[in-house]
Amino acid sequence: MVKSMDRKVLIIIPAYNEEKNIEYVIHDLETNYPQYDYIVINDGSQDHTHEILHRNNFNHIDMPINVGLACGVQTGMMYAYNHGYDYTMQYDGDGQHDAAYIDDMVSAMEKGYDICIGSRFVTSKKPSSLRMFGSNIIQAAIKVTTGKTIKDPTSGMRMFNRTTMKIMANSIDYGPEPDTVAHLIRSGAKVIEVQANMKERIAGESYLNFSRSVKYMLHMCFSILFVQWCRKKSHIERR
Repeated sequence: MVKSMDRKVLIIIPAYNEEKNIEYVIHDLETNYPQYDYIVINDGSQDHTHEILHRNNFNHIDMPINVGLACGVQTGMMYAYNHGYDYTMQYDGDGQHDAAYIDDMVSAMEKGYDICIGSRFVTSKKPSSLRMFGSNIIQAAIKVTTGKTIKDPTSGMRMFNRTTMKIMANSIDYGPEPDTVAHLIRSGAKVIEVQANMKERIAGESYLNFSRSVKYMLHMCFSILFVQWCRKKSHIERR
């Protein structure tokens, strides 16, 4: 295993039907960022993702059926925790995330943070759009319930230390979503955002079309404002 800044970092890449993207994403990591380890969680893909992973001998875990993003990421968290990684990172398999920002996120975590979010809006202004309106609503819900402003709550580029990694690996209902981040903040987790510009999806279409985006926003807000208050706070260890 290789190290980055004397820390072992594992990139978790959930993949469902990413046959047009996954080869580029992994080749980019292996060629340009060999200091990071990665694991692809093939979530029961119905296309040729499975064949591409095997043909290229990419590091991966095949889920027997489509279990969903939350279970796939949890599988990666279990792998990372059991293999002694210091930090683990949620990383999209569609080519939108850029590994060039990972060292900046590691540097931020080294200051004592539990979660680092690769944010599009630390130094850049959030554009006006219906999708960003939903992001603003989720941001407001997190602010109301935690007192913390998260400028890019829906960013899927998130890094976790061993404390939060352990919680997400061993607890149910800790999906890689804004409501989990809000719950962990209420439990005492320290969160920081680092500017990370995102690229356009290489190929294919996002799962989140307009109607699904609205449902997602409503679900997240309900969970943050109501459901999370019924959950027992997690134990955030301090070393």
